[in-house]
Amino acid sequence: MANSKSALKRIQIAERNRLQNKFYKSAVRTLMKKCLIAAQDYSAEQTPEAKTKVDQALAAAYSKIDKAVKRGVLHKNNGARKKARLAKAVKKVTLAEAS
Repeated sequence: MANSKSALKRIQIAERNRLQNKFYKSAVRTLMKKCLIAAQDYSAEQTPEAKTKVDQALAAAYSKIDKAVKRGVLHKNNGARKKARLAKAVKKVTLAEAS
């Protein structure tokens, strides 16, 4: 247990930050998964509605990743890698449609 008021406060702040970081990381994982599932659905049935769903999911994932990087939850290279993997998966699906 903390011996001083400042140490006690640091423990409380660390716990608050841990929960905020956990929220952002979980949200990023969820949105990435939704984007990949939307891309799979689009590859199975290529309709305009499915295409817009993929685009919306990609935009939402990009937004959440950028916010997590801005707040220091993710390192900027980690965020860039996640965005690149999503873009690669979406591009693979949309190029298969053009062929």
